[in-house]
Amino acid sequence: MEIYTLVVNPLGENTLVAECGGGKCVVIDPGFYSGAEQDKVMNCISRHGLEPVAVLLTHTHADHIFGVAETQRRFGIPVYVGEADAPRPCGDDMTRWLGLRSVDTSFTLTPVSDGDLIPAGECSFRVIGTPGHTPGSVCYYEESLGVLFTGDTLFAGAIGRTDLPGGDYDAEIKSVMEKLMALDSGVEIHPGHGIPSTIGHERMCNPFLEPFNEKEEYDGND
Repeated sequence: MEIYTLVVNPLGENTLVAECGGGKCVVIDPGFYSGAEQDKVMNCISRHGLEPVAVLLTHTHADHIFGVAETQRRFGIPVYVGEADAPRPCGDDMTRWLGLRSVDTSFTLTPVSDGDLIPAGECSFRVIGTPGHTPGSVCYYEESLGVLFTGDTLFAGAIGRTDLPGGDYDAEIKSVMEKLMALDSGVEIHPGHGIPSTIGHERMCNPFLEPFNEKEEYDGND
C-alpha cells in the first residue's frame, strides 16, 4: 500500500491518501485549510491516477475535517466516522480558540462501530473503536497489509491529548493498551500528526506507556 502524507493547516495535521489497488484510494482525515493545501491534496490524487472511494475520519476535531465537505462534493463518496462523534461534526470551540475559520459542515456522515469492515478497492479496513481523545475516536486497520491509521489516539512517542471537551484519559489508555498494543509488533501506524511508527516500537519505547513496556517483545528492528 502506497501512503501519501500531506501536512496541512496551522496544526500540522496529516491528511493521508492511501492506495487500495485497482486505481482506488481512501482519504483519511482531509484537513486541508487553504486553497493551496486543497490543491496539494487534489493534485496528489490526480498525479497518481487515483479515484477516491471513501473518506475515513478518525475523529471530528476541526483540524481533521476542514476539507471533508469539499472532498465529498468533488468525489461524491461516503464519509465514515465513529458513531459517538457523528453528532459532533464541528470543532467550533477549537476554531474560535485558535482564531481559525469555522468548519464547513455541509457533508453527510456514515457512522461506524467497533468491528465494522469498510471495503475499499482491494482493501478492507476494520474499524477499531478507541474512545479517549474524543468519545467516537476510531482507528482503521488493514490487517492483510499490516497498516493502521491511528488519528490522534496514538502517535510516534506519544498518545492523544485528552484535555479537550469529551476527552477521557482513562479511556484513552484503555483503548491504546487493550486494542492497539494487542496487535502484531510489525503493524505500521500512521498517525494524524508527526511521523509513522510501528506497534512494536511504541510498545517498547513510547514514554506514555512506560509502565507496560516489555523489552522482550521488541527487537529494535520493527
